[in-house]
Amino acid sequence: MVDKSKVLVVGGTGYLGKRIVKASLAGGHDTYILHRPEIGIDVEKVQTLLSFKAGGARLVEASLDDHRSLVEAVKKVDVVVSAISGVHSRSHQILLQLKLVQAIKDAGNIKRFLPSEFGMDPSRMAHALEPGNETFVHKMIVRKAIEDAGIPFTYVSANCFAGYFVGGLCQMGRVTPSRESVLLLGDGNVPAVFVDEDDIAAYTIKMIEDPRTLNKTIYIRPPENILSQRQVVGLWEKLIKKELHKTSISADDFLASMKDLDYAEQAGLGHFYHIFYEGCLTNFDIGDGGEEASELYPEINYVRIEEYLKRYL
Repeated sequence: MVDKSKVLVVGGTGYLGKRIVKASLAGGHDTYILHRPEIGIDVEKVQTLLSFKAGGARLVEASLDDHRSLVEAVKKVDVVVSAISGVHSRSHQILLQLKLVQAIKDAGNIKRFLPSEFGMDPSRMAHALEPGNETFVHKMIVRKAIEDAGIPFTYVSANCFAGYFVGGLCQMGRVTPSRESVLLLGDGNVPAVFVDEDDIAAYTIKMIEDPRTLNKTIYIRPPENILSQRQVVGLWEKLIKKELHKTSISADDFLASMKDLDYAEQAGLGHFYHIFYEGCLTNFDIGDGGEEASELYPEINYVRIEEYLKRYL
């Protein structure tokens, strides 16, 4: 029997990172979590780390500012998965991964690196609006460093996290669904892709040893979760047995509404514009350099959006 890869998760106390740790443990992998001294007195994160330790994970103390400790941490494993935050409304730390790339290069033992991507494919977002384009520019800088260093990789494009998008019926600034009204972005008919965060983690861990995903971009596009905003709203209306009052905002008015907002809000609205007005998640075919996760792993019974919405009843 072939031993399963040892996995190091960087950002294991974060929103997606916690789920990746759980999926790695559930998959039978020796799972290590980078414990950064910079965590300071964040008792919530410390308690999360301790709960994972109790569940079988191993904590590895190393700092992204201490190259030697980072190399030693990397040498303990076969695969590194980074879930460092790239969300402007929380903390945008994508370029910190350049230190991780250098450590992986110097360690020389890593069979696969999965950097923190998980949203839109940055290679398709060169036209993105400022300031939200920073996310994609930084991710492409990290990609170039990975490829220049000759590090085996898998890039994961997970599209829209259900918690951020489905809960608020695809409205920026909302994470729970109204029972009264909804603002449609344009005509509300542009298809997007929504994925439960636990499913993102499950698919990610499936990829780490799969030769079919080596040096490729893997898109998580579960076919029943390719829906327009109107379709998401319709599923909610079906569940609550009530029709919501609907208004809409044109593309021009949506863009104009960004002008006086702060940096993080402008970045977020820019991403919403590309998804729900341009259709950037579904307006292309996956080419030879990519694969679709639900086709690769049909054994994962992914959460359908109607089922996801039931938690808000």
